Amino acid sequence: MKLLLRLVISTLAVLLAANLIPGVVVSSIGTAVIVAIVLGILNTFLKPVLQILALPITILTLGLFYFVVNVFIIYIATFLVNGFAIDNFISALLFGLVVSVVSSILGMFLD
Repeated sequence: MKLLLRLVISTLAVLLAANLIPGVVVSSIGTAVIVAIVLGILNTFLKPVLQILALPITILTLGLFYFVVNVFIIYIATFLVNGFAIDNFISALLFGLVVSVVSSILGMFLD
């Protein structure tokens, strides 16, 4: 049940970010659900590997390269999901920030 609620929260975060940020297109609610699932899978399996590989650069940039890893994950999701598009790097960066903040705030009510 908790997993389903997290999926709903992530979907709402994706829809909110798509409506707030220019340059982000999510064609339907079904696409938003798929984007939430794909982002969850990528964040679970691929992101830790990328963070370890990028650790030296992340240390040199005092942690700012972590945002580039997030944007890379979002770009991978755009290639995997039809109906989900992001125009540029700044839109992807803001999309990641909004999704993270909204998911965190709504997730606090879950715990």
